[in-house]
Amino acid sequence: MLPGASAPAPAPAVDGASAQQMFQSLQQRAAQAGITLRNPPPEPTTCCGRGCNGCVWEGFLDAAEYWRQEALLQLEG
Repeated sequence: MLPGASAPAPAPAVDGASAQQMFQSLQQRAAQAGITLRNPPPEPTTCCGRGCNGCVWEGFLDAAEYWRQEALLQLEG
């Protein structure tokens, strides 16, 4: 749990919907703490849907996890 937070840190994203929920949760916590976070990574728009090795969604989820870790470090102060 984050210091001074009423809820545990959000789990890593596993898809676009959970990434958006995680971004929103951490952005709300940051706003309440008066902290400005950098913008989260944008969702990919070029997925072909064929399950490619190295899919753009894999890169997005990696970037979302990096953003989550950076946000948590800032919130921990």
